[in-house]
Amino acid sequence: MPANPPSADAFIASLPLFRELSEEQRARIAAGTRLLRVARGETLFHRGDPVAGTYIVCYGRVKLSFVSPTGVEKVIEIIEQGQSFGEAVMFLDVPHVVTAQTLADSLLLLVPKEILFENIDREPGFARRMLAGLSRRLHQLVADVEAYSTRSGTERLIGYLLHDCVGAGADDGAVERKGSIDIELPVAKGVIASRLNLTQEHLSRILHDLSALELIEVHGRRIHVRDVERLRRHAR
Repeated sequence: MPANPPSADAFIASLPLFRELSEEQRARIAAGTRLLRVARGETLFHRGDPVAGTYIVCYGRVKLSFVSPTGVEKVIEIIEQGQSFGEAVMFLDVPHVVTAQTLADSLLLLVPKEILFENIDREPGFARRMLAGLSRRLHQLVADVEAYSTRSGTERLIGYLLHDCVGAGADDGAVERKGSIDIELPVAKGVIASRLNLTQEHLSRILHDLSALELIEVHGRRIHVRDVERLRRHAR
C-alpha cells in the first residue's frame, strides 16, 4: 500500500457524493470518519453483523457475497475504487445481508451512519445524491437479473470482458491495440464465474470454446481479444 495515503478530507472532497458540500460540511464528515488499511483477503464484516456506516473504496477492491445453504459462495458485486457500499442496509437499519472481503490490499473510508444521517437532515441536496447512488446500484442489480434470465453464459462473459473490463479504461487492465485488446482480469476466474452466475467449469468451457473459434487467447489472467468487433458480434 502507498506509504502516504490521502487524508480523509482530501478523499471526501474528490468524491461526487460530497463534492458539492461546503468545506464546513465536508470537515464535519471528515472529522468522524476513519481511514482503514486492509490487507487482501481480510473480512470487513460478515452477513448478519450490525451496520457501522458506509464504506468508500479509496483504492483496492472489495467483494460482496453470501454463502448459500449448500455452501456455495455467490458474489453479488465487486466494489472498485471510488465506489461505496453499505448504504441500503444502513437506511433500513437492518444487519448486513452480505459479507465484505477485500480482493486486494485496500484503503477504505468508513463514514459512520450517525454522521451521514446528520448531514442528510441538514442538506436535502446531499440526500438526493445518496439516493441517486442507490438508484444506480439498483439499476445495475436489475440489469444483472435480466442478464442471468435472458442471456447465455457466453453472452454474459463477453459482456463482462468488453464492458466491465474494457470499459474500466486502460488503468484498470484493458489496453486497446488496433482492434485487438489485451485484458488483465482484475480478479480470479472463480470470482468472475460467481459474479456472472456461472460455475467455474462452465466458465472454463466458454473460454475454451471462444479460444477454439480463435476469438480470444487465454494466458492465465490475461485474455487477448483478437478482434473486439468480431467478439462483440458473437454475443449478438
